[in-house]
Amino acid sequence: MSSKTDHRTPLQLHLLGVFPPTWREMTLAEVCTQVTDGTHDSPKPVDVGGFPLVTGKAIKNREIDFSVTYKISLEDHLRVISRSKSERNDILFANIGNSIGDLVRVQSDIEFSIKNVALFKPDTSLVNPIFLEYYLLSDVVQNFVKGSTKGSAQPFLGLGSLRTFPVAVPSMEEQEWIAGILGVLDDRIRLLRETNTTLESIAQALFKSWFVDFDPVRAKQEGREPESMDADTAALFTGTLEKSELGMLPSGWQVSSVGDVVECVGGGTPNTKNPSFWEPAEFAWTTPKDLSGSQSPVLLKTERMMSASGISNISSGLLPKGTLLLSSRAPIGYLAIAQIRMAINQGYIAMLPGGPVPPLYLLFWCRQNMETIKSRANGSTFMEISKKAFRPIPIVIPPAQILSRYMDVAGALFERLVENERQAQTLMALRDSLMPRLISGHLRLSEAGALIEEAAAKQAAS
Repeated sequence: MSSKTDHRTPLQLHLLGVFPPTWREMTLAEVCTQVTDGTHDSPKPVDVGGFPLVTGKAIKNREIDFSVTYKISLEDHLRVISRSKSERNDILFANIGNSIGDLVRVQSDIEFSIKNVALFKPDTSLVNPIFLEYYLLSDVVQNFVKGSTKGSAQPFLGLGSLRTFPVAVPSMEEQEWIAGILGVLDDRIRLLRETNTTLESIAQALFKSWFVDFDPVRAKQEGREPESMDADTAALFTGTLEKSELGMLPSGWQVSSVGDVVECVGGGTPNTKNPSFWEPAEFAWTTPKDLSGSQSPVLLKTERMMSASGISNISSGLLPKGTLLLSSRAPIGYLAIAQIRMAINQGYIAMLPGGPVPPLYLLFWCRQNMETIKSRANGSTFMEISKKAFRPIPIVIPPAQILSRYMDVAGALFERLVENERQAQTLMALRDSLMPRLISGHLRLSEAGALIEEAAAKQAAS
């Protein structure tokens, strides 16, 4: 390590002291050909054409969520990219606002501009872009990033601080091995998540076909046999529609209200300054934050735990496994079926299992009717839907046999989805435990490979 220490900040000295002395001491500006940022003003959105403007809130789970961007004119786009044009393998790093530290390595060919986001262009002769991505994601770096921000109302990390940020650089061969090992885990996680997206889409499409579009009924009306359905299942559907308060419904189907077919409860937050409510930490307690980064409609664990005393301080108590959770504010619409017993805070409406309509049906019903749910919300500071406003929402209830047959199919898909999510979270935990040890040079590559093979064997056995 360099003997010149007088010019370095305590942060640089501490961070670089974590790494082996054989690794090169460099700065982010030295390992990148460019460290810059995007626009700080607010270009006006355009209604037709235009280019997406990516902000920190669009960087989620190491991907760019273009659905939360808006489009700006060609003139504004050209002005922004004149100083910060992103290309494949560049790294976007949120450096202003509540998402500081979130990042993504660009892998999209969509042309876009950036705002309140820093842009790093790795010098590939010095640093592997994937290694740099993992380096910036590691806990040792993220902790220092969050501890180095300035400002209170709007935290930020300036370009000056980013350009001098220390980077400990191993040999290119070591970088490629580290990137490869962590990349293998990410590839496996990505495959499981892609499979789950497909499983969820199949179940949602089947829900829409049977319970929204009434495809089997309409097929019979037209003298056709319902598609992709065995004869016993087809026999459960009538061939006629009749008027109802919700429009035309299959004969024999009912209209009810959510509150009449499922028990809906809320939660609370015990005094956070009273340690007896939180220690010993024995029981799961969830807030919508637990679902904010989730890519599956499943809750397997919670960020916080509480004591039995804390549970007794919440009127709804400990809710059973299989409870459907709907975030009721800030924002409305996160959904997950809990796979554990847990208590909830006041940001949820929880739908308990055991009623005539199973939570899985209600999950897809909520997805299909989210705009209706949101239309019942109100509030001045933020929009919220209360249990009182939620319970009267009308819901179509099919005959029990049809509902049971749907659950046979969708339930099997959901069980696979849950198991895939368990495996994904196990792999994520392994990746997150390996990452700081690999990035700091404290774990031999052969040891990391053995741990991955061991995890793969356990996954295959399950």
